[in-house]
Amino acid sequence: MEYFLLVPLLAFIFFLHQFFFSPSNTQKRLSPPSPTKLPIIGNLHQLGSLPHRSLHKLSQKYGPVMLLHLGSKPVLIASSVDAARDIMKTHDLVWSSRPKSSMADGLFYGSKDVAFSPYGEYWRQIRSVTVLHLLSNRRVQSYRHVREEETSNMIDKIRQQCDSVIDLRDVLSCMTNNIISRANIGRTYNEGESGIAVKNLLEETLILAGTFNIGDYIPWLKWVNKIKGLDTRVKEVAKDLDAFLESVIEERLIGNKKAECSAGEAKDFLGVLLEIQDGKETGFPLQRDSLKAILLAFVAGTDSTYTVLEWTMTELLRHPRVMKKLEDEVRELGQGKTEITEDDLGNMHYLKAVTKESLRLHAPVPLLVARESMEDVKLLDYDIPAKTQVLINAWAIGRDPLLWDHPEEYMPERFLNSDIDVKGLNFELIPFGAGRRGCPGIPFAIMVNELALANLVYKFDFALPKGIKGEDLDMTECNGLAVRRKSPLLVVATPSPWSS
Repeated sequence: MEYFLLVPLLAFIFFLHQFFFSPSNTQKRLSPPSPTKLPIIGNLHQLGSLPHRSLHKLSQKYGPVMLLHLGSKPVLIASSVDAARDIMKTHDLVWSSRPKSSMADGLFYGSKDVAFSPYGEYWRQIRSVTVLHLLSNRRVQSYRHVREEETSNMIDKIRQQCDSVIDLRDVLSCMTNNIISRANIGRTYNEGESGIAVKNLLEETLILAGTFNIGDYIPWLKWVNKIKGLDTRVKEVAKDLDAFLESVIEERLIGNKKAECSAGEAKDFLGVLLEIQDGKETGFPLQRDSLKAILLAFVAGTDSTYTVLEWTMTELLRHPRVMKKLEDEVRELGQGKTEITEDDLGNMHYLKAVTKESLRLHAPVPLLVARESMEDVKLLDYDIPAKTQVLINAWAIGRDPLLWDHPEEYMPERFLNSDIDVKGLNFELIPFGAGRRGCPGIPFAIMVNELALANLVYKFDFALPKGIKGEDLDMTECNGLAVRRKSPLLVVATPSPWSS
Protein backbone atom coordinates (compact mmCIF):
# COMPACT_ATOMS: atom_id res chain seq x y z
CA MET A 1 0.00 0.00 0.00
CA GLU A 2 2.90 2.37 0.79
CA TYR A 3 4.23 1.96 -2.73
CA PHE A 4 0.92 3.12 -4.23
CA LEU A 5 1.03 6.22 -2.06
CA LEU A 6 4.71 6.87 -2.90
CA VAL A 7 4.15 6.97 -6.65
CA PRO A 8 1.77 9.99 -6.68
CA LEU A 9 3.94 11.73 -4.09
CA LEU A 10 7.03 11.40 -6.32
CA ALA A 11 4.99 12.51 -9.30
CA PHE A 12 3.85 15.59 -7.40
CA ILE A 13 7.45 16.44 -6.39
CA PHE A 14 8.60 16.00 -10.00
CA PHE A 15 5.78 18.32 -11.14
CA LEU A 16 6.83 20.99 -8.64
CA HIS A 17 10.47 20.74 -9.73
CA GLN A 18 9.55 21.07 -13.38
CA PHE A 19 7.22 23.98 -12.73
CA PHE A 20 9.52 26.04 -10.55
CA PHE A 21 13.00 25.08 -11.74
CA SER A 22 12.77 24.11 -15.39
CA PRO A 23 14.35 26.51 -17.93
CA SER A 24 10.91 27.54 -19.13
CA ASN A 25 9.94 28.84 -15.70
CA THR A 26 13.18 30.15 -14.28
CA GLN A 27 14.97 33.18 -15.62
CA LYS A 28 16.49 32.18 -18.92
CA ARG A 29 20.08 33.01 -19.72
CA LEU A 30 20.11 36.18 -21.78
CA SER A 31 22.76 36.17 -24.50
CA PRO A 32 23.90 39.23 -26.42
CA PRO A 33 22.57 39.69 -29.96
CA SER A 34 24.58 38.00 -32.68
CA PRO A 35 24.96 38.45 -36.42
CA THR A 36 24.15 35.39 -38.50
CA LYS A 37 27.13 33.05 -38.61
CA LEU A 38 28.34 30.66 -41.28
CA PRO A 39 29.25 27.01 -40.73
CA ILE A 40 32.82 26.39 -39.56
CA ILE A 41 34.09 30.00 -39.83
CA GLY A 42 31.27 31.59 -37.83
CA ASN A 43 31.58 35.38 -38.19
CA LEU A 44 35.23 35.48 -39.28
CA HIS A 45 34.22 36.72 -42.70
CA GLN A 46 32.74 39.85 -41.13
CA LEU A 47 35.99 41.09 -39.58
CA GLY A 48 37.32 42.63 -42.78
CA SER A 49 40.79 44.08 -43.27
CA LEU A 50 40.22 46.70 -40.54
CA PRO A 51 38.27 44.88 -37.81
CA HIS A 52 37.77 47.94 -35.58
CA ARG A 53 35.82 49.62 -38.38
CA SER A 54 33.89 46.51 -39.45
CA LEU A 55 32.92 45.73 -35.86
CA HIS A 56 31.88 49.32 -35.24
CA LYS A 57 29.53 49.11 -38.22
CA LEU A 58 28.09 45.82 -36.95
CA SER A 59 27.59 47.26 -33.47
CA GLN A 60 25.43 50.03 -34.92
CA LYS A 61 23.02 47.30 -36.01
CA TYR A 62 23.34 44.77 -33.18
CA GLY A 63 24.11 47.00 -30.22
CA PRO A 64 27.06 48.00 -28.02
CA VAL A 65 27.47 44.42 -26.76
CA MET A 66 27.27 41.69 -29.38
CA LEU A 67 28.39 38.09 -29.55
CA LEU A 68 30.38 36.82 -32.48
CA HIS A 69 31.68 33.35 -33.13
CA LEU A 70 35.15 33.49 -34.62
CA GLY A 71 35.47 29.92 -35.76
CA SER A 72 34.77 27.86 -32.66
CA LYS A 73 35.46 30.69 -30.18
CA PRO A 74 32.74 32.91 -28.69
CA VAL A 75 33.96 36.50 -28.72
CA LEU A 76 32.11 39.49 -27.27
CA ILE A 77 32.52 42.91 -28.87
CA ALA A 78 32.05 45.79 -26.42
CA SER A 79 31.59 49.18 -28.08
CA SER A 80 30.14 51.43 -25.37
CA VAL A 81 31.53 53.26 -22.37
CA ASP A 82 29.14 51.37 -20.04
CA ALA A 83 30.29 48.00 -21.32
CA ALA A 84 33.96 49.04 -21.06
CA ARG A 85 33.45 50.22 -17.49
CA ASP A 86 31.67 46.98 -16.56
CA ILE A 87 34.53 44.90 -17.95
CA MET A 88 37.52 46.93 -16.76
CA LYS A 89 36.18 48.20 -13.43
CA THR A 90 33.03 46.52 -12.08
CA HIS A 91 34.10 42.99 -13.05
CA ASP A 92 37.76 43.68 -13.72
CA LEU A 93 39.01 40.60 -11.87
CA VAL A 94 36.70 38.23 -13.74
CA TRP A 95 37.92 39.65 -17.08
CA SER A 96 41.61 39.82 -16.15
CA SER A 97 42.88 36.80 -18.04
CA ARG A 98 44.06 36.49 -21.62
CA PRO A 99 42.99 33.92 -24.20
CA LYS A 100 45.67 31.62 -25.51
CA SER A 101 47.58 33.11 -28.44
CA SER A 102 49.87 31.01 -30.60
CA MET A 103 51.69 34.12 -31.78
CA ALA A 104 52.34 35.35 -28.25
CA ASP A 105 53.44 31.87 -27.19
CA GLY A 106 55.85 31.61 -30.09
CA LEU A 107 57.39 35.07 -29.79
CA PHE A 108 57.21 35.84 -26.06
CA TYR A 109 58.56 32.63 -24.56
CA GLY A 110 55.21 30.96 -24.00
CA SER A 111 53.46 34.28 -23.22
CA LYS A 112 55.70 35.00 -20.24
CA ASP A 113 55.50 38.77 -20.78
CA VAL A 114 53.23 41.07 -18.80
CA ALA A 115 50.88 41.81 -21.72
CA PHE A 116 49.93 38.29 -22.88
CA SER A 117 50.45 36.16 -19.79
CA PRO A 118 47.20 34.63 -18.45
CA TYR A 119 45.96 35.81 -15.08
CA GLY A 120 47.47 34.02 -12.09
CA GLU A 121 50.31 34.14 -9.58
CA TYR A 122 52.99 34.32 -12.27
CA TRP A 123 51.32 37.29 -13.97
CA ARG A 124 50.86 39.08 -10.64
CA GLN A 125 54.57 38.70 -9.91
CA ILE A 126 55.85 40.00 -13.24
CA ARG A 127 53.29 42.80 -13.17
CA SER A 128 54.67 43.79 -9.77
CA VAL A 129 58.23 43.67 -11.09
CA THR A 130 57.27 45.82 -14.08
CA VAL A 131 55.30 48.43 -12.14
CA LEU A 132 57.46 48.74 -9.02
CA HIS A 133 60.95 48.22 -10.42
CA LEU A 134 60.85 49.29 -14.07
CA LEU A 135 58.05 51.80 -14.51
CA SER A 136 57.65 53.51 -11.15
CA ASN A 137 57.35 57.31 -11.30
CA ARG A 138 60.87 57.64 -9.98
CA ARG A 139 62.26 55.23 -12.57
CA VAL A 140 60.39 56.92 -15.42
CA GLN A 141 61.78 60.30 -14.35
CA SER A 142 65.27 58.85 -14.19
CA TYR A 143 65.21 58.38 -17.99
CA ARG A 144 64.55 62.06 -18.60
CA HIS A 145 68.09 62.56 -19.91
CA VAL A 146 67.60 59.76 -22.43
CA ARG A 147 64.31 61.20 -23.71
CA GLU A 148 65.68 64.73 -24.02
CA GLU A 149 68.92 63.65 -25.68
CA GLU A 150 67.25 61.44 -28.28
CA THR A 151 64.66 64.14 -28.97
CA SER A 152 67.50 66.57 -29.57
CA ASN A 153 69.14 64.05 -31.90
CA MET A 154 65.87 63.82 -33.83
CA ILE A 155 65.74 67.60 -34.20
CA ASP A 156 69.32 67.61 -35.53
CA LYS A 157 68.42 64.90 -38.03
CA ILE A 158 65.48 66.91 -39.34
CA ARG A 159 67.58 70.09 -39.51
CA GLN A 160 70.05 68.29 -41.79
CA GLN A 161 67.21 67.45 -44.19
CA CYS A 162 65.49 70.82 -44.30
CA ASP A 163 66.14 71.21 -48.03
CA SER A 164 64.42 67.96 -48.95
CA VAL A 165 61.25 65.94 -48.41
CA ILE A 166 61.47 64.07 -45.09
CA ASP A 167 59.98 60.68 -44.25
CA LEU A 168 58.69 61.69 -40.82
CA ARG A 169 57.72 58.14 -39.88
CA ASP A 170 61.32 57.03 -40.25
CA VAL A 171 62.54 59.92 -38.11
CA LEU A 172 59.95 59.35 -35.39
CA SER A 173 60.41 55.58 -35.27
CA CYS A 174 64.19 55.98 -35.02
CA MET A 175 63.85 58.38 -32.08
CA THR A 176 61.34 56.17 -30.27
CA ASN A 177 63.38 53.02 -30.84
CA ASN A 178 66.48 54.73 -29.50
CA ILE A 179 64.75 55.96 -26.35
CA ILE A 180 63.21 52.60 -25.53
CA SER A 181 66.35 50.68 -26.47
CA ARG A 182 68.52 52.81 -24.20
CA ALA A 183 66.06 52.49 -21.34
CA ASN A 184 65.70 48.77 -21.99
CA ILE A 185 69.24 47.53 -22.59
CA GLY A 186 71.43 50.61 -22.27
CA ARG A 187 72.35 51.14 -25.90
CA THR A 188 71.03 51.69 -29.41
CA TYR A 189 71.45 49.57 -32.50
CA ASN A 190 71.56 51.90 -35.49
CA GLU A 191 74.96 51.61 -37.09
CA GLY A 192 76.37 49.10 -39.56
CA GLU A 193 75.04 45.78 -40.75
CA SER A 194 74.38 44.49 -37.24
CA GLY A 195 72.22 47.51 -36.45
CA ILE A 196 70.18 47.08 -39.63
CA ALA A 197 69.75 43.37 -38.87
CA VAL A 198 68.49 44.08 -35.35
CA LYS A 199 66.09 46.75 -36.61
CA ASN A 200 64.71 44.41 -39.27
CA LEU A 201 64.35 41.62 -36.71
CA LEU A 202 62.38 43.80 -34.32
CA GLU A 203 60.14 45.09 -37.13
CA GLU A 204 59.43 41.50 -38.20
CA THR A 205 58.55 40.67 -34.60
CA LEU A 206 55.99 43.47 -34.46
CA ILE A 207 54.47 42.41 -37.78
CA LEU A 208 54.10 38.80 -36.63
CA ALA A 209 52.71 39.81 -33.23
CA GLY A 210 49.88 41.59 -35.04
CA THR A 211 49.22 38.75 -37.51
CA PHE A 212 45.91 36.88 -37.31
CA ASN A 213 46.38 33.15 -36.60
CA ILE A 214 43.51 31.07 -37.99
CA GLY A 215 44.56 28.09 -35.85
CA ASP A 216 43.60 29.92 -32.65
CA TYR A 217 39.97 30.03 -33.78
CA ILE A 218 39.61 26.95 -35.99
CA PRO A 219 42.08 24.46 -34.48
CA TRP A 220 41.74 21.86 -37.22
CA LEU A 221 42.93 24.48 -39.74
CA LYS A 222 46.33 24.88 -38.05
CA TRP A 223 47.86 23.17 -41.07
CA VAL A 224 47.12 26.33 -43.10
CA ASN A 225 49.83 28.16 -41.15
CA LYS A 226 52.34 25.51 -42.09
CA ILE A 227 51.41 25.66 -45.76
CA LYS A 228 51.66 29.47 -45.74
CA GLY A 229 54.99 29.32 -43.93
CA LEU A 230 53.73 31.31 -40.95
CA ASP A 231 54.81 28.74 -38.37
CA THR A 232 58.29 28.65 -39.89
CA ARG A 233 58.57 32.45 -39.84
CA VAL A 234 57.58 32.60 -36.17
CA LYS A 235 60.10 29.91 -35.21
CA GLU A 236 62.90 31.59 -37.15
CA VAL A 237 62.19 35.04 -35.74
CA ALA A 238 61.87 33.64 -32.22
CA LYS A 239 65.19 31.86 -32.61
CA ASP A 240 66.93 35.02 -33.86
CA LEU A 241 65.35 37.11 -31.12
CA ASP A 242 66.52 34.68 -28.47
CA ALA A 243 70.05 34.69 -29.85
CA PHE A 244 70.08 38.51 -29.83
CA LEU A 245 68.75 38.80 -26.28
CA GLU A 246 71.11 36.09 -25.04
CA SER A 247 74.06 37.95 -26.52
CA VAL A 248 72.96 41.19 -24.82
CA ILE A 249 72.55 39.47 -21.45
CA GLU A 250 75.81 37.53 -21.66
CA GLU A 251 77.65 40.67 -22.73
CA ARG A 252 76.39 42.35 -19.57
CA LEU A 253 77.08 39.40 -17.30
CA ILE A 254 80.65 38.72 -18.36
CA GLY A 255 81.50 42.40 -18.57
CA ASN A 256 83.10 42.33 -21.99
CA LYS A 257 81.34 45.55 -22.78
CA LYS A 258 79.52 47.84 -20.35
CA ALA A 259 76.18 49.40 -21.19
CA GLU A 260 76.72 52.59 -23.09
CA CYS A 261 75.05 54.95 -20.65
CA SER A 262 76.01 58.59 -20.34
CA ALA A 263 77.36 59.89 -17.07
CA GLY A 264 74.64 60.01 -14.47
CA GLU A 265 72.22 58.08 -16.67
CA ALA A 266 69.77 55.75 -14.94
CA LYS A 267 70.28 52.03 -14.74
CA ASP A 268 68.56 50.34 -17.67
CA PHE A 269 65.81 47.74 -17.34
CA LEU A 270 68.21 44.89 -18.02
CA GLY A 271 70.48 46.01 -15.18
CA VAL A 272 67.51 46.23 -12.80
CA LEU A 273 66.20 42.81 -13.80
CA LEU A 274 69.59 41.17 -13.34
CA GLU A 275 69.86 42.71 -9.86
CA ILE A 276 66.52 41.31 -8.72
CA GLN A 277 66.74 38.06 -10.68
CA ASP A 278 67.60 35.91 -7.65
CA GLY A 279 64.35 36.88 -5.95
CA LYS A 280 65.90 38.04 -2.67
CA GLU A 281 64.33 41.47 -3.03
CA THR A 282 61.04 40.46 -4.62
CA GLY A 283 60.48 36.95 -3.26
CA PHE A 284 60.09 35.86 -6.88
CA PRO A 285 63.10 34.36 -8.70
CA LEU A 286 63.10 35.53 -12.30
CA GLN A 287 63.89 32.80 -14.82
CA ARG A 288 65.95 33.71 -17.88
CA ASP A 289 63.04 33.26 -20.30
CA SER A 290 60.85 35.53 -18.18
CA LEU A 291 63.56 38.19 -18.12
CA LYS A 292 63.86 38.08 -21.89
CA ALA A 293 60.08 38.19 -22.35
CA ILE A 294 59.85 41.32 -20.18
CA LEU A 295 62.58 43.05 -22.20
CA LEU A 296 60.90 42.07 -25.45
CA ALA A 297 57.53 43.46 -24.34
CA PHE A 298 59.02 46.95 -24.18
CA VAL A 299 60.14 46.67 -27.80
CA ALA A 300 56.48 46.28 -28.78
CA GLY A 301 55.83 49.68 -27.21
CA THR A 302 57.91 51.46 -29.84
CA ASP A 303 55.36 50.80 -32.57
CA SER A 304 52.40 52.30 -30.74
CA THR A 305 54.39 55.30 -29.50
CA TYR A 306 55.69 56.62 -32.82
CA THR A 307 52.41 55.70 -34.55
CA VAL A 308 50.57 58.16 -32.29
CA LEU A 309 53.13 60.86 -33.10
CA GLU A 310 52.73 60.29 -36.84
CA TRP A 311 48.94 60.48 -36.62
CA THR A 312 49.23 63.67 -34.55
CA MET A 313 51.46 65.38 -37.10
CA THR A 314 49.11 64.23 -39.86
CA GLU A 315 46.11 65.81 -38.13
CA LEU A 316 48.04 69.04 -37.47
CA LEU A 317 48.92 69.33 -41.15
CA ARG A 318 45.26 68.75 -42.04
CA HIS A 319 44.16 71.42 -39.56
CA PRO A 320 46.36 74.54 -39.88
CA ARG A 321 44.33 76.38 -37.24
CA VAL A 322 45.20 73.74 -34.64
CA MET A 323 48.85 73.71 -35.75
CA LYS A 324 49.08 77.50 -35.39
CA LYS A 325 47.47 77.47 -31.95
CA LEU A 326 49.88 74.76 -30.78
CA GLU A 327 52.91 76.58 -32.21
CA ASP A 328 51.85 79.78 -30.45
CA GLU A 329 51.54 78.06 -27.08
CA VAL A 330 54.83 76.19 -27.30
CA ARG A 331 56.82 79.14 -28.67
CA GLU A 332 55.42 81.56 -26.12
CA LEU A 333 56.20 79.27 -23.19
CA GLY A 334 59.61 78.38 -24.71
CA GLN A 335 60.54 82.08 -24.58
CA GLY A 336 63.55 81.73 -26.81
CA LYS A 337 65.03 78.70 -25.04
CA THR A 338 67.39 76.46 -26.98
CA GLU A 339 64.99 73.55 -26.63
CA ILE A 340 61.85 72.49 -24.80
CA THR A 341 62.54 70.31 -21.76
CA GLU A 342 60.23 68.16 -19.69
CA ASP A 343 60.02 70.94 -17.09
CA ASP A 344 58.19 73.06 -19.68
CA LEU A 345 55.50 70.52 -20.51
CA GLY A 346 53.36 71.00 -17.39
CA ASN A 347 52.07 74.39 -18.56
CA MET A 348 51.38 73.33 -22.15
CA HIS A 349 47.68 72.66 -21.81
CA TYR A 350 46.86 72.84 -25.50
CA LEU A 351 49.70 70.41 -26.26
CA LYS A 352 48.16 67.91 -23.85
CA ALA A 353 44.74 68.47 -25.43
CA VAL A 354 46.21 67.78 -28.88
CA THR A 355 47.73 64.52 -27.64
CA LYS A 356 44.42 63.39 -26.11
CA GLU A 357 42.48 64.26 -29.25
CA SER A 358 44.91 62.24 -31.36
CA LEU A 359 44.53 59.26 -29.03
CA ARG A 360 40.74 59.61 -29.15
CA LEU A 361 40.63 59.41 -32.94
CA HIS A 362 43.67 57.17 -33.47
CA ALA A 363 44.00 54.72 -30.60
CA PRO A 364 47.18 52.79 -31.51
CA VAL A 365 45.51 49.47 -30.60
CA PRO A 366 41.87 50.22 -31.49
CA LEU A 367 40.65 46.79 -30.37
CA LEU A 368 42.30 46.48 -26.97
CA VAL A 369 44.20 43.26 -26.36
CA ALA A 370 41.63 40.49 -25.89
CA ARG A 371 40.53 39.49 -22.40
CA GLU A 372 38.90 36.25 -21.30
CA SER A 373 36.35 35.66 -18.52
CA MET A 374 37.49 33.32 -15.77
CA GLU A 375 33.95 32.53 -14.53
CA ASP A 376 30.33 33.11 -15.44
CA VAL A 377 29.58 36.83 -15.25
CA LYS A 378 26.95 39.44 -16.07
CA LEU A 379 27.90 42.03 -18.67
CA LEU A 380 25.30 44.75 -18.40
CA ASP A 381 22.09 42.67 -18.76
CA TYR A 382 23.67 39.69 -20.50
CA ASP A 383 24.75 36.33 -19.07
CA ILE A 384 28.29 35.50 -20.17
CA PRO A 385 29.77 32.05 -19.56
CA ALA A 386 33.34 31.47 -18.44
CA LYS A 387 36.10 31.26 -21.08
CA THR A 388 34.41 33.87 -23.30
CA GLN A 389 36.75 36.31 -25.02
CA VAL A 390 36.01 40.02 -25.18
CA LEU A 391 37.35 42.73 -27.48
CA ILE A 392 36.79 46.32 -26.37
CA ASN A 393 36.51 48.65 -29.35
CA ALA A 394 38.28 51.75 -28.00
CA TRP A 395 38.16 53.23 -31.50
CA ALA A 396 34.34 53.07 -31.55
CA ILE A 397 34.03 54.51 -28.04
CA GLY A 398 36.25 57.41 -29.10
CA ARG A 399 33.78 58.20 -31.89
CA ASP A 400 30.55 57.65 -29.97
CA PRO A 401 28.21 60.63 -30.67
CA LEU A 402 26.58 60.05 -27.27
CA LEU A 403 29.91 60.91 -25.63
CA TRP A 404 31.48 63.44 -27.98
CA ASP A 405 30.20 66.49 -29.85
CA HIS A 406 31.13 66.30 -33.55
CA PRO A 407 33.01 63.02 -32.90
CA GLU A 408 34.60 62.80 -36.37
CA GLU A 409 36.15 66.27 -36.14
CA TYR A 410 39.65 66.95 -34.81
CA MET A 411 38.94 69.42 -31.98
CA PRO A 412 41.56 69.47 -29.19
CA GLU A 413 39.61 72.27 -27.50
CA ARG A 414 37.14 69.67 -26.21
CA PHE A 415 39.76 68.67 -23.62
CA LEU A 416 40.76 72.14 -22.39
CA ASN A 417 38.04 72.33 -19.74
CA SER A 418 37.74 68.60 -19.18
CA ASP A 419 39.11 66.27 -16.52
CA ILE A 420 39.13 63.33 -18.95
CA ASP A 421 42.52 61.70 -19.15
CA VAL A 422 44.06 58.62 -20.77
CA LYS A 423 45.28 56.91 -17.60
CA GLY A 424 42.42 54.43 -17.36
CA LEU A 425 40.09 56.24 -14.98
CA ASN A 426 37.84 57.74 -17.67
CA PHE A 427 36.28 55.05 -19.81
CA GLU A 428 35.36 57.48 -22.56
CA LEU A 429 39.04 57.57 -23.49
CA ILE A 430 40.87 54.26 -23.08
CA PRO A 431 43.63 54.02 -25.72
CA PHE A 432 45.85 52.16 -23.23
CA GLY A 433 43.13 50.09 -21.56
CA ALA A 434 42.30 50.22 -17.86
CA GLY A 435 42.13 48.11 -14.73
CA ARG A 436 44.51 45.29 -13.93
CA ARG A 437 45.39 44.69 -17.56
CA GLY A 438 45.85 48.35 -18.45
CA CYS A 439 49.20 49.31 -19.97
CA PRO A 440 51.74 50.02 -17.18
CA GLY A 441 53.87 52.17 -19.52
CA ILE A 442 51.39 55.05 -19.96
CA PRO A 443 53.50 57.75 -18.18
CA PHE A 444 56.62 56.81 -20.17
CA ALA A 445 54.81 56.80 -23.52
CA ILE A 446 53.00 60.09 -22.91
CA MET A 447 56.23 61.80 -21.87
CA VAL A 448 57.96 60.66 -25.07
CA ASN A 449 55.06 61.89 -27.20
CA GLU A 450 54.65 65.28 -25.53
CA LEU A 451 58.36 66.09 -25.48
CA ALA A 452 58.85 65.14 -29.12
CA LEU A 453 55.76 67.00 -30.31
CA ALA A 454 56.66 70.17 -28.38
CA ASN A 455 60.15 70.29 -29.85
CA LEU A 456 58.95 69.53 -33.38
CA VAL A 457 56.59 72.49 -33.51
CA TYR A 458 59.01 74.69 -31.55
CA LYS A 459 61.92 74.14 -33.91
CA PHE A 460 60.23 73.88 -37.31
CA ASP A 461 57.39 75.04 -39.48
CA PHE A 462 56.03 71.95 -41.21
CA ALA A 463 54.31 71.78 -44.59
CA LEU A 464 53.35 69.08 -47.05
CA PRO A 465 55.36 68.53 -50.23
CA LYS A 466 54.50 70.83 -53.11
CA GLY A 467 51.17 70.10 -54.74
CA ILE A 468 49.68 68.25 -51.74
CA LYS A 469 46.96 69.84 -49.62
CA GLY A 470 46.04 68.82 -46.10
CA GLU A 471 42.57 67.72 -47.14
CA ASP A 472 44.16 65.46 -49.78
CA LEU A 473 46.24 63.48 -47.29
CA ASP A 474 45.66 59.75 -47.51
CA MET A 475 44.23 58.66 -44.13
CA THR A 476 44.03 54.97 -45.02
CA GLU A 477 44.94 52.73 -42.09
CA CYS A 478 47.14 49.66 -42.14
CA ASN A 479 46.68 46.84 -39.65
CA GLY A 480 49.44 45.49 -37.44
CA LEU A 481 50.26 45.38 -33.76
CA ALA A 482 49.45 49.11 -33.90
CA VAL A 483 47.20 50.63 -36.57
CA ARG A 484 49.33 53.11 -38.49
CA ARG A 485 48.96 55.15 -41.65
CA LYS A 486 49.20 52.96 -44.71
CA SER A 487 51.69 55.35 -46.30
CA PRO A 488 54.47 57.17 -44.38
CA LEU A 489 53.97 60.87 -43.71
CA LEU A 490 56.17 62.96 -46.00
CA VAL A 491 56.82 66.56 -44.94
CA VAL A 492 58.99 69.60 -45.61
CA ALA A 493 60.47 71.29 -42.55
CA THR A 494 61.56 74.95 -42.39
CA PRO A 495 63.56 76.18 -39.38
CA SER A 496 61.55 78.33 -37.00
CA PRO A 497 63.08 81.42 -35.27
CA TRP A 498 64.03 79.13 -32.35
CA SER A 499 65.68 76.45 -34.46
CA SER A 500 69.27 77.59 -33.98
